[in-house]
Amino acid sequence: MNLSSIRVITGDIKRLVQFYENVTDQPFTWYTDDFAELRTSSGALAIGSTRTLAFFGGSDIASAASNKSVIIEFYIDNVDDKYKHLANLPDMKVVQAPTTMPWGNRSLLLRDPDGNLVNLFTPVTQEAQKRFSGMK
Repeated sequence: MNLSSIRVITGDIKRLVQFYENVTDQPFTWYTDDFAELRTSSGALAIGSTRTLAFFGGSDIASAASNKSVIIEFYIDNVDDKYKHLANLPDMKVVQAPTTMPWGNRSLLLRDPDGNLVNLFTPVTQEAQKRFSGMK
């Protein structure tokens, strides 16, 4: 079994896709006006508008901008360089500047426009690098 994707439901899909394109420096593929996706070698981040909830049974299935427990994480080449770039963008909400975590990743924690936590990280210890070898 493989994790295929994480899907975020939003009331403003254009704004959220633009945020993630800025953070990842990668374009999303738009399949409809209500669904876009960023594919990586290990999975995908999908973003759907609230209108897509109708396909799953109605608007009571999920609530946009209400996540309080999930962190969306991206493995990147250099978290410190990314921080220098992102910190200057308007409306970028930095929760924690690059910090080396006890498990060996250097992490930058942000909030997307819907309030979801986003962690950009670079493995910096030998053990962490080994854990993520073959991922990039």
